[in-house]
Amino acid sequence: METSKIPCCGVARFFQLLEGPWASLIVRELLAGPRRFTELRQALQGISAHTLTSRLRQFEASGLVVRTAYAQTPPRVVYELTPLGEGLRGVFDALREWGESVPVEALAVTQPKDGVAMSMREIAAGCPFTKS
Repeated sequence: METSKIPCCGVARFFQLLEGPWASLIVRELLAGPRRFTELRQALQGISAHTLTSRLRQFEASGLVVRTAYAQTPPRVVYELTPLGEGLRGVFDALREWGESVPVEALAVTQPKDGVAMSMREIAAGCPFTKS
């Protein structure tokens, strides 16, 4: 990445790293602890293997996630957040608190029309990310 393309604004950097419909939900799952690929796929119903693989590789390249492959049969690979990724915990705490404060009536007004947004909302409803 060219340095001229790196945003100087912290909010822009956040959105550059976590852009796309699945990014935040993948991080949310990893905030609950290390996960195998299949565990992430099960928790994020509807995500394709290609999309999950692509996002995990991007997160690994950006230093948010570490991938650990264990030399055993069958092969076992575990993904977990790095200290940089764990730094998102406070952000997700704030998002959760804000989301819990949103009145149900406000959500009724913003019902998405497309299937992708609908499935994202349904997946997010099964949030394992709870207060410590």
